[in-house]
Amino acid sequence: MSKNREIEAKVALDQKSYAAIIAAYPVKSDFKQSNHYFDLPDWQLKADHSALRIRCFSDRAEETIKVPIQKLQQTYHESLEINDDLTLAQAEQLLKDGRPDLDGSVGKYLKEHYPDRTDQLRLFSWSKTHRTLLAGPNGCELTLDHTSYPDGYQDWEMEIENDSPAAIKEALAEIKRRFSLEVKSANNQSKIARASQHASVK
Repeated sequence: MSKNREIEAKVALDQKSYAAIIAAYPVKSDFKQSNHYFDLPDWQLKADHSALRIRCFSDRAEETIKVPIQKLQQTYHESLEINDDLTLAQAEQLLKDGRPDLDGSVGKYLKEHYPDRTDQLRLFSWSKTHRTLLAGPNGCELTLDHTSYPDGYQDWEMEIENDSPAAIKEALAEIKRRFSLEVKSANNQSKIARASQHASVK
């Protein structure tokens, strides 16, 4: 189990900018993951600005809930992440059953905040991501994601994460200048929001 405060800037990219940024900075790691999203039938977690997922890697899995937290700054996305490690076998069974794990710290949070509704939590969408971690400017790690969704839609995204909002601001300014990026906040939906929008073929 782990808990951590996440401060990050999210930037939607086109494919050309995505490729250019990956080519410009040292690669720290490169891997694939699948993300599986849960909510209540009336979308109460979404209404509470929370997000529940099971994420699977090649050799392990984890369950995470992101929940609101009193912000230390007002510029970038900020949340508390509660994580529990799972084996791939555990995750596969949970996903087959269409339910989250309720035995760890994530389950404890859900039982405390939705005490009579945890049995209603349901799997509603997924995404598959090719993730590349880069050693970015100003000591910031860059996360570059190429993600696909159930209806075939694809997108590209960059996240800049750091404990210092000032470091994020400087790194983002350099990247915007170097790659002539125009950042539009309206395009910077979370993955769970995009997975909901592209949950199935229309």
